[in-house]
Amino acid sequence: MVYVFLAEGFEEIEALTVVDVLRRGGTEVLTVSISDDLKVRGRSNISVMADKVIKEINVEKGEMAVLPGGQPGADNLLKSPELRKILLSYKEEGKYLAAICAAPMVLAEVGVLKGEEATIYPGMESYLKDSVALSDDVVVSSRIITSRGPALAMKFSVKLVEVLKGKAVADKVAEGLLL
Repeated sequence: MVYVFLAEGFEEIEALTVVDVLRRGGTEVLTVSISDDLKVRGRSNISVMADKVIKEINVEKGEMAVLPGGQPGADNLLKSPELRKILLSYKEEGKYLAAICAAPMVLAEVGVLKGEEATIYPGMESYLKDSVALSDDVVVSSRIITSRGPALAMKFSVKLVEVLKGKAVADKVAEGLLL
């Protein structure tokens, strides 16, 4: 199970591309609102109905937590004490963490990027102060996957498929997407 966490102001391209591509790769995915409301409005004023609210999910069933970026979405993710606990427990348990665009700052602020290689939206590298900041499109370090922004959402998502399902499945999904 992969949980994609949504906060008001999330980047729609990054969140929905991840969900779509992971499902194409045969992964069970749930969108999760970090508030008590299933309806979450993105940065481009597109509202999405999440599958669950954060208090309803079975955290132990998850194998990956994905954080889409966007502003103020990433700032709002950072304000969730429940999400902070999940991210710390996933790191401790060796589960996958993934973040794109501004959202790697959430991983950094929570402390799970310490010593890891990571990337983030250009101009936000100062948030990666305790990690090794790279400018690659997608970075995999230990069990943490980060990417730089909306235009890379497809590449990031296919990398998540590869990490979870293997290169052959990821290649097949990418081929079907004409990537």
